[in-house]
Order: sequence, then structure tokens, then C-alpha cells
Amino acid sequence: MNQSKQAARGLSWPVVLCWITIMLDGFDLVVLGTVIPTLNETGDIGFNPQAATFVATIGLVGVGLGAIVIGPLADSFGRRMSLLVCVAVFSVATLAIAWAPSVAVFGTLRFVAGLGLGACLPTVLAYMSEFTPAHRSGRGTTLTMTGYHVGAVLTALLALIIVPDWRMMFVIGGVAGLIVLPIIAFKLPESQSFLDAKKRAVSGEAASPAVTTATKTLLTKPYLFISIGICVASFMGLLLVYGLNTWLPQIMKDAGYPMGDSLALLLLLNVGAVAGLVLAGSLADRNGTKKITLVWFGLAAVFLAALSIRMEAQVLVYIAVFITGVFVFSAQVLVYAFVSQLYPVQARGTALGMAAGVGRAGAICGPFIMGTLVTAGFAYPWGFYAFSAAALLAVIALAFLPRKAPVAAAQESVTA
Repeated sequence: MNQSKQAARGLSWPVVLCWITIMLDGFDLVVLGTVIPTLNETGDIGFNPQAATFVATIGLVGVGLGAIVIGPLADSFGRRMSLLVCVAVFSVATLAIAWAPSVAVFGTLRFVAGLGLGACLPTVLAYMSEFTPAHRSGRGTTLTMTGYHVGAVLTALLALIIVPDWRMMFVIGGVAGLIVLPIIAFKLPESQSFLDAKKRAVSGEAASPAVTTATKTLLTKPYLFISIGICVASFMGLLLVYGLNTWLPQIMKDAGYPMGDSLALLLLLNVGAVAGLVLAGSLADRNGTKKITLVWFGLAAVFLAALSIRMEAQVLVYIAVFITGVFVFSAQVLVYAFVSQLYPVQARGTALGMAAGVGRAGAICGPFIMGTLVTAGFAYPWGFYAFSAAALLAVIALAFLPRKAPVAAAQESVTA
């Protein structure tokens, strides 16, 4: 039975393992934010606000580099082996953070863990795009990415129980990855689409899925224009995701809302993201991924701008934040689903790695830009206007892209 038929029948080991792997990314998104207040307050291993900024930034740099580097390797050596190496690197480095004796070692390990984790996302998305039937590709990508926000929510809840024992948070994250590792080794088959592409390359029917071949595809016509549009949209999408996760509670506080526990606001934001992912994937499969991605970014721009309006009833604030989460986070995931439809199999991992890697640059810029506005006292309402503008730029970048991969070019790449 091939992978598409297995996916059509429902849950299977590949689906479950890919979802759990994305959960680790959700863990990484939240875990540092849950322990930084304790580390800054206690000054443990030399932490202070400057050290926390360094650690947060260097981790994201590692994630971005990992995403860019792994794509060509996954296209050359396979999805399964790449995922095994990525999970192993992330798990060992995360576990080792629990025994970090200094900020320098802590930051170095976060960078290494970021390399592994950043490489997981494009590898998983490439695998799922090839495992899932074509008519369910949007739903397959978005449902897989629900693991990201479920992981974020569970980590935030776990922190309520464990923190201020910050070391135990990293022990749990590292051990979780090590538990998943042998299951991936025994239960995750290689992508059949990748094996077929490799077989055609060996027989001379298609170009070899080598690192240089996949990278060249992204940078030559007709894919160069597509790659530019995807990079802009992914940059803006992750700018929104990380900017909101980092600064939304502070911006709302500056607006004069009695937010109380900011963690509740972040939980609500991520719950909205899960709901949005389920809805967006289904609509994308029925109406076309490009159309729904444009609608989602457009509505994200509208609701982000609407948050600049002062609301007297606190329940309205929570409803607005929930709806914002529905559109903002799933819009970025739809970009990944769109990538899977725009590039041939032999370059898909590289394309997803490019999108994720460039997007991580947005993940660094988002918190920095919002932090600058907060420091200057302009976060409310200008922070929401900046977020809304980023969403509109994503709409513009995607509007001129084709709905599917250029057919003639795709056929030429197969017969070359």
C-alpha cells in the first residue's frame, strides 16, 4: 500500500510522528519565555536582560540556519535520515542546557538546538506534502502544524507547574525528543515520492536530486520570481507570529487593559491558532491554497488594525485576540502549504527550507521592531498598524504568484 492510500485511510505512524516532531517546535517557541523571568530575577549562571536577549537571538539564528541548510540535504539524502539527525541534535543539545554552567554555554547549546529544530520543520512539511493525497495537501499541512501550537500551549501549562525549576523544563524537552527518536527510526518510512524521484535520476529519466540541482531550481526562471514572493510572505508571516507571541500582552497593557495574567492571553492566542489551522486547511483544499492564503493574510491585517481600537468590555478584547490568532498563525502555515504546490518534488525540501529560513529572519525582526516601539512608548496603537502593514505586504507578495507550479518547467525538470 503506498503512502497516499495510507494517508487517505486516516492516522498512521508517519502522521503521528510528524505531528509530534512539530510539537517540539512549539515547545521551543515558548520554553525560553517561561524561564527567562526566573533566570533574570535570580541571576542564575550570570543571566540578566542583556544575556536573555543574546540567548533568544542566537537560538533563532540557529533555527534559521538549520532551516536553510537542511532543505538541500533532505532533497539529496532523503527526508527520513534528515529528520532523525535533526531530532537527535535538538534533543541532546536541549537536554544539555539543563547543566549549562554559564550564559555562554547556554547560548551555544541553544544555537545548536536551533540548528536541529529549524531543520525539522521543512523536512516534516516536505514529507507530509508527499505523504498526503494531492486533494488534501492543504489540510495535511495545517493539521500537522496544529502540533506547533498544541506544543506551545502544553509547554506554557507545564511551566505553571515546574517553574521556577528552569532546568527541569529543558530536561523534559530533551527527553521527549530522545523518546521519539527510536520510534522515528523504526516506524517512519522514507517518502515514496523522494524514492521515485531518486529512481528516475538513477535511470537517467530526470535530473539528480543533488544539492546544487535543487538550489539552482529555486534561483532560475520560472521559479526565481516565485521564490522572491514566497520569501517576502514567509518573512512577514513569522514576523507576525513571533512579534505577537512576544509583545502582545505588553502592548495591550500599554493600551490600558487590565490584562492580569499575560499567560492566559498567550494561551488564547494559540488556541485561536489551532482553530484557524483546522479551518484554513479544509477551505484551502476546497477553494485553492492561493486564494485562502490571500484571504487569511487580508483578514489578519483587518483584525490586527482593529485591535488598535480601545474596547471597554474585556470579553470583547479576548474575542478579538482569539480571532486574530485564527488568521495570523494559520496564514503563515498556508504559505508552507502553497510552497508544496509551487515546486517539483526534487526541489521541494529546499524550497520549504528557504521559506522557513527566511521566515526565521522575520521571527528575529518582529520582536526587535515591536520591542523598539515599546521602548519608545509608541507600541499602542502603532504596533498594531505595523503588524497590519506586514500582513498587507504578504498579500501583495503572494498576489502575483501562480496558483500551481509552472507545468512546462516541471515537465522539463522531469525529462531533462
